[in-house]
Amino acid sequence: MATRDEMSRSFGAAAGVYESGRPDYPTEAVQWLLEPMREPGRALRVADVGAGTGKLTRVIAGLGDDVVAIDPDSEMLAALHAAVPGVPTFVGTAERMPLPDASLDAVVLGQAWHWVDAIRGSLEVGRVLRSGGMLGLIWNVRDERLPWVRRMSEIMHGSSAEQMLADGHPPVAPPFSTLDEQVWGWTRPMSRGALQDMARSRSYVITAAPEEKERIETELDLLFDEIGVVGGSTIELPYVTKAYRGQRP
Repeated sequence: MATRDEMSRSFGAAAGVYESGRPDYPTEAVQWLLEPMREPGRALRVADVGAGTGKLTRVIAGLGDDVVAIDPDSEMLAALHAAVPGVPTFVGTAERMPLPDASLDAVVLGQAWHWVDAIRGSLEVGRVLRSGGMLGLIWNVRDERLPWVRRMSEIMHGSSAEQMLADGHPPVAPPFSTLDEQVWGWTRPMSRGALQDMARSRSYVITAAPEEKERIETELDLLFDEIGVVGGSTIELPYVTKAYRGQRP
């Protein structure tokens, strides 16, 4: 089995299926992350860390804010550049950002904080934020109250993010303390191909042995046959978006 570090840096090899299979972030959830920093007539300075293919970056840019994208994988940043032209990109991590001290209003991470060393990451985020700046963390998580969704998760193997969130709030360290939390429920129409891409975009599957990948695809195909996702049909995949924000003193 791949190490945690190998899994965290595996996504560039699957940038295409990540873009296809992973959902976008609800605009209202991203607005909530940034709302405490809003001032009339001023764009926020935001870094999207672990930006991947830019799913969170494009929402922030769409809100009219100035955003830079940071990711450890240059292949993911290349996909981001194609999807969100004009956004500055940097290779880096939450623990080491190539940005000046006190230069940002907010640092946000989508589907990424579970890969971060919370102590080192919190300290580095605190360095690049101005006084009063905001750390925002957000995840799209499948709603497993439906039996078929729960079965799909069992086939694909649970993720470290899902385990972390099941255990409670994501961990942070000084200069951050408590985190505010908000939750949104919604659904996304998914074809059979998009569902398979979503599975292929997960770090466990990307780094799995060939026989394990074959098992996952075969069992998912059987499940999709059972629930009637065939041909050009789609099914509504329920999601819960969990967002957390904490302010730098």
